[in-house]
Amino acid sequence: MIAQIRKYFVAGLLTILPLALSVYILLVLFRIVDGILGRYLNVYLKSLLGFYIPGLGLILFLAIIFLSGILSIHFFGASLHLFLGRALARFPLLRYIYPSVKKIFEFVFSDNKLGFKKVVLVEYPSKGIWSMGFIANDGYAEAEEKTGKIFFNIYVPSVPNPTTGFFFFVPKDEVIMLDIGIKEAMRLVMSGGLLNPSDFIKETKG
Repeated sequence: MIAQIRKYFVAGLLTILPLALSVYILLVLFRIVDGILGRYLNVYLKSLLGFYIPGLGLILFLAIIFLSGILSIHFFGASLHLFLGRALARFPLLRYIYPSVKKIFEFVFSDNKLGFKKVVLVEYPSKGIWSMGFIANDGYAEAEEKTGKIFFNIYVPSVPNPTTGFFFFVPKDEVIMLDIGIKEAMRLVMSGGLLNPSDFIKETKG
């Protein structure tokens, strides 16, 4: 009886706590983002209209992000990123932080994940140990001619930052294909193996 009660209680905790924590994190992020711009706007609105609008700072913050995207894609393009990179390079800490953070966000939000074609297993770093990698392209022709083997160009990401890793020529007959999407695999890498693909909401593969 006690074991059954404990089982139900633990199941309830596993159901409620992740949801409660997720809601709490969203509320904290909402307050932080809304407070960045909202505090100044609402002081003005309250003096002008006698009341303030919750969430106005968040709306303005999202509008700035959207406008930045339009300007980046249609007007400035790569020159904007180049300018930011050069400007931030003058600051000792930001010159190292900004490029890494930028690459991580590009990985997370990119649709093609830098053009990777397939998720695979390769026997690395030693025999009997398997690592997850990505097919970047077919093998380099000169390497194939001189070795007599047919390769895949394989990228094996590091954990938890998949923007760094290792590049290998791996014979095609030594590569095992995996039936999971690129995005799922990236999330698996970034979680350090804590989250399996079955833990994610199923999405379109690739």
